[in-house]
Amino acid sequence: MPLALLALAIGAFGIGTTEFVIMGLLPEVADDFGVSVPTAGFLVTGYALGVMFGAPLMTVVGTKVSRKRMLMLLMGLFIVGNLLSALAPAFAVMLIGRVVASLAHGAFFGIGSVVAAELVAPDKKAGAIAMMFTGLTVANVVGVPLGTLVGQQVGWRVTFGLVAALGVIGLAGVARLVPDMPRPEGVHLRHELAAFKNVQVLLAMAMTVLGFGGVFAAITYITPMMTHVAGFADGSVTWLLVLFGLGMVGGNLVGGRFADRALMPMLYVSLSALAIVLALFTVTAHHKVLAAVTITLIGALGFATVPPLQKRVLDQAHGAPTLAAAVNIGAFNLGNALSAWLGGLVIAAGLGYTAPNWVGAVLAAAALVLAVLSAALERRDSTPSAVVAGAAPAEQRAAVHH
Repeated sequence: MPLALLALAIGAFGIGTTEFVIMGLLPEVADDFGVSVPTAGFLVTGYALGVMFGAPLMTVVGTKVSRKRMLMLLMGLFIVGNLLSALAPAFAVMLIGRVVASLAHGAFFGIGSVVAAELVAPDKKAGAIAMMFTGLTVANVVGVPLGTLVGQQVGWRVTFGLVAALGVIGLAGVARLVPDMPRPEGVHLRHELAAFKNVQVLLAMAMTVLGFGGVFAAITYITPMMTHVAGFADGSVTWLLVLFGLGMVGGNLVGGRFADRALMPMLYVSLSALAIVLALFTVTAHHKVLAAVTITLIGALGFATVPPLQKRVLDQAHGAPTLAAAVNIGAFNLGNALSAWLGGLVIAAGLGYTAPNWVGAVLAAAALVLAVLSAALERRDSTPSAVVAGAAPAEQRAAVHH
């Protein structure tokens, strides 16, 4: 794997850290600005919305410059946003800083996926994408716990200052290691938009929303589930999330490795296993050891779908994949928001803290159905007889021979 992937992984590490570390620092931020914790929660919501809308917006801007330069501009935006958060004199300013930083998120992973795939041979594309996403998964194991600890012990502003420093390292890495890759000739915005007319691209994005949404249906409510149902102490939740992060790291690497060999079978296995494990979590959540094992498996199976889904979008949007790849990153965040809302509904309905696991299982199963449908449509469209249906026998033979 080329060293340029390391630079992309460092950038992904910083982005992953800033996205999730705020969740562990909401009380400190709320106290500092004199707002309620629910109000401070807008820092999470604002970031997610910025990712969803910023991904296509920044990618469209990126059609005018080379991919390397755009990656550098995005890391610069990330640095500015985190510095603004670290130095914010008021809550509104910090919210602006979070949104500014989020604008870099989707486009960085979208353009970075395209760059990573182009740096390696065709049979290693998913592995290269997984290598970049390793930065995001490692952030949940190392960056988020350390950032939370620093924020609680020294101050949350120090945490965001350190995240900005990570952005500087990522920017230097992209500038030094990523080769200059000019934008493809003849590819314009209309070509990028044309990818969304492809049913297979839309199906892959729907699989992203539902499949990864299944993961966050459970993980969003992991704290009350583990403290009220499993009986863990509040301080144990951090280590349970580290287990989740370790599962993400392993699942991401395995998903990238096997997606290069058999992409759709990898999706079948990971999505079906994810649905089963999420359903079982309604039972294992009542036992500490089994709950810890299940949380790790959810992280592994959930992130095992990420490289194949991202590669699926790149493959189906061939010729102009950048915008589609970036929008697919927004689809992950849409799945997170949708599943968190549905999980909250079933808890509010009095079904208990384990009820979101059933929501996650249903979402993952729905993603599996879409994967099977996508493969069936692809087989139908690639069948020679379907292409030349209604032609005379001689015309059919000529068409097949051609």
